[in-house]
Amino acid sequence: MDSAMAAVVRASGAYGGILYVLPPGENAVWQVLITGVPQEMAAPWRRVGLGDPMPVADAVRERRLVWADGREDMARQYPRLALVLPYEFGLAAAPVTSGDAVRGGLVLLWAGDHPARLNAGEQDAVRVGCRRLGDSMERTLARGEPLVPDRPRTLPPPAPRPASHVEAAALSAFVDRLPGGSCALDLQGRLTFVTPGAAGLLGVDRSLLMGALPWEALPWMDVPHVEDRYRAALVSRRPQAFTVLRPPKTWLTFELYPDATGLSVRIVPGSPGPDTSPSRSVPSAGPSRATVLYHLMHLASTLTEAVSVPDVVEQTADQLMPALGAQGMVVMVPEDGHLRIVGQRGYRPELLKHFDGLPLSSAVPGADVIATGVPGFWPTFEELHGAYPAMTHEDGMAAWAVLPLIASGRPIGSLLLSYRRPHVFPPGERAALTSLAGLVGQALDRARLYDAKHHLAHRLQSALLPHSLPHVPGLNVAACYLPAARGLGIGGDFYDVIRLDERTAAVTIGDVQGHNVDAAALMGQVRTAVHAHATVGAPPGDVLARTNRLLTDLDPGLFTSCAYVHLDLATHRACVALAGHPPPLLRHADGRVEPLRAPPGLLLGIEPDTVYPSLEFPLPPGCVLALYTDGLVEAPGVDLDDAIEALAGLLEHGDPGDLDAMAENLIRHAPAPGDDIALLLVSPRAAAGHSRGRSIVFTDKKDERRPTRAGSGGEDAR
Repeated sequence: MDSAMAAVVRASGAYGGILYVLPPGENAVWQVLITGVPQEMAAPWRRVGLGDPMPVADAVRERRLVWADGREDMARQYPRLALVLPYEFGLAAAPVTSGDAVRGGLVLLWAGDHPARLNAGEQDAVRVGCRRLGDSMERTLARGEPLVPDRPRTLPPPAPRPASHVEAAALSAFVDRLPGGSCALDLQGRLTFVTPGAAGLLGVDRSLLMGALPWEALPWMDVPHVEDRYRAALVSRRPQAFTVLRPPKTWLTFELYPDATGLSVRIVPGSPGPDTSPSRSVPSAGPSRATVLYHLMHLASTLTEAVSVPDVVEQTADQLMPALGAQGMVVMVPEDGHLRIVGQRGYRPELLKHFDGLPLSSAVPGADVIATGVPGFWPTFEELHGAYPAMTHEDGMAAWAVLPLIASGRPIGSLLLSYRRPHVFPPGERAALTSLAGLVGQALDRARLYDAKHHLAHRLQSALLPHSLPHVPGLNVAACYLPAARGLGIGGDFYDVIRLDERTAAVTIGDVQGHNVDAAALMGQVRTAVHAHATVGAPPGDVLARTNRLLTDLDPGLFTSCAYVHLDLATHRACVALAGHPPPLLRHADGRVEPLRAPPGLLLGIEPDTVYPSLEFPLPPGCVLALYTDGLVEAPGVDLDDAIEALAGLLEHGDPGDLDAMAENLIRHAPAPGDDIALLLVSPRAAAGHSRGRSIVFTDKKDERRPTRAGSGGEDAR
């Protein structure tokens, strides 16, 4: 495998590469062999998931050759990679195959002066090399050897031509005659050669420098642009230079010359230039690279936590505008053939109303960038007006950048940044901005999908749960629903109050397995079935048995627990049947609480002929019957009986005259924030009349003190 790797790098003209393997049955590729670059530089991509936005993942997943050339091309296609390596270089990724099987992927790197495309000879070399590497992996598998080592190996660089004794002496004399100093670094960045002149300029004994990293041996070199220039030289294979201050007042200029074995460095006395003067580093040329990269990397990490479109807009504005010195930001997306503004910072809302809702065919930068995917940069209004003659200068800004928000290879929106003063966009900043737009685009795409699912979930949930509670003479009722904290915030818990006639009613509560749309849909079917069987006068056991037969016929693959109680308000008697559900709690008028442990039946949907026994009990005025789902009592490491006993204690100390307050207090003490919770409280009254009570739906577990309420019993919905 080593010889095949070296051969493909040499034949293709690349300066280095990384070989990945795809272990059988896995959905990620792993580094096994590296050449031409330090392991430390390749470490962030030790493992790459096949779904990650990375060249090798695309190549392996889609079985094709992937090519990216230069910073801007890399930033458009792979913004995450371009953020970490914002340099000029060419990159190809190809699948490594053996027969019809994909065994891994190969990444090859070319210098920054490589033409914009791979030529036919280079492509042939890559294809031949990948086949040889695939055959080598196949033989490794046949021998039963593991494909993935504990850590990837690094091939040694090509050995330099050995010099004769005469050449070595002449070379030493040549170096000594040069002004200034010279040193050499290997591909890992460690010093392998230092002349006396270099040691003198650096102010350190040569023995302390050999084998050390410069920015570790010399604290004054531990500044971002020093290591940045070293990385730029290694990755682009182009000469680099920088000037740095050796305290207290000695400026030194370093010139780096890379090749396949390392870097040669010339050191001469220097003076601060425009790029090293703090007073001139930001205003005219934009922020320093260190500042931009810091904010972009921070933004990349914070965007992973953004779950909604407003989150993405706020976090982008918080991180990006200070980093770039921008004063305005607008995020736009296409919607039904129109341009919609989904967020902004730094603009008056009335100004943006003119652009919100414009047809996508309009000649405005935001719409054009969405259509073409090409960013636009306008350092002055004159240049913007030249491109868009119909534009008027209304926002008071002096420079603009409009960037495509790319997700899954297509523009899904545009991002406008504006500046109050004329602003030059140098190539490095343009590449950084394009990288940023790619990150924002991916986050925005995820957030819009989440918002759509969240909206659908809540619409479905609200449609399936009661909007209001029925008027039942002689009965006070309160109901609460709290969705799961995880997933879409939707689940299968349900409750219902069913008025049967003037003196009888039924209450039910249940829990469908799962926390997704399927669970919610089945919950609607169960609730409908229970309601239908109840209204024809079936006793509790029959209601559950008939609903169970329906579910077993439907075979949804999900099981449901349920409690059903028939209430006779004339005789103050009740009857309960349970299908794998926690026992209801009965709070007597004197405050004593007992669980109604009816003989338990199987969960609904398991066996079609299951029998559900029932239990009759007195329900006198002043008592409170509590039905609940397991989310109100279950908690990791807590015995269920102990949890039910704790709930009974809370119920005992509640005020039976205020069921709403009692319900909210029970919900507030729920121990399991990861599960749905449904709660139903009923209390018979001595005198007939309309019921009092409300259905309370908490929309968010973090928002428990501000529930939305649907009124009943003559009260208006609030």
